[in-house]
Amino acid sequence: WILKLAKPGPFNGRAVLEKQNAEGAARKLIAFELTGRGIPRHGMDCLSGGKKAGVVTSGTQAPFLKKPLGMAYLPVALSQAGSAFEVDIRGKRVGAVVVPKPHYRRAK
Repeated sequence: WILKLAKPGPFNGRAVLEKQNAEGAARKLIAFELTGRGIPRHGMDCLSGGKKAGVVTSGTQAPFLKKPLGMAYLPVALSQAGSAFEVDIRGKRVGAVVVPKPHYRRAK
């Protein structure tokens, strides 16, 4: 939605974007919440079936919601809301679940 691939002319990364557009993305950016104790941080591994499936891009403890939240890149197969996986937090595997991304409305 950012680039118009129909626009003529070369640019850096065009071949990669055209390939991804034709084949589909291998991973998606998802929002998640931990089901156990811990705080997810950038760079922590996401695991599925004991194998690395992705990586946390950002995470924190949400004081208002009183739960740990984050975002991560996961394979498309694990990107549906409700999908379970684990986050490796300093050697401890903590359960996590994919949640729908928040939709914000502009104030009127």
